[in-house]
Amino acid sequence: MSEQQPNPDDTPIEPLYTHPASPFLRTESKAPARVDMATPAAFQSTWVTYRAQIEFGLAVLAYLMVLVGSVTVLQANPGAGWRYIVAVLPVAPAALTLWIFIRALSRLDELQKRIQMLAFGFSLGATALLTFAYGFLEGVGMPHLSWTFVLPLMAILWGVGTAVFTLRYR
Repeated sequence: MSEQQPNPDDTPIEPLYTHPASPFLRTESKAPARVDMATPAAFQSTWVTYRAQIEFGLAVLAYLMVLVGSVTVLQANPGAGWRYIVAVLPVAPAALTLWIFIRALSRLDELQKRIQMLAFGFSLGATALLTFAYGFLEGVGMPHLSWTFVLPLMAILWGVGTAVFTLRYR
């Protein structure tokens, strides 16, 4: 008999699916190789997180600029025939702000949408009760307040409601 060693290339190769799936056979799994991204994930995540806030801030800035310009032009030309058009100009950037705000709300997850809905409901109800009560107080001598205080009151109460309901769902 010859003392030849078997050539490793001559040994039969097991077919890929030789062993059926069995809980008794341990499979060796190799972890996938790490893939480096060209853009750092932290930067991308930060941009996605703050994009709506940046857009909202720029829209509010545009509103304030148009508002100041409109008031300045109206004070300089109190009797002009086009003053009504100039007085309504700040509504355009305010509408843009509203659109950005609604778009940001639509991108929230289900829990955040529920919290915002409850906070808005609280804000709406509390504002209604406060303005209703103050209407009665105006009837007995309290000074008249402008309607421009209603929206800031609603926004403040919405913030309070958001804080309360966020703590409730923690």
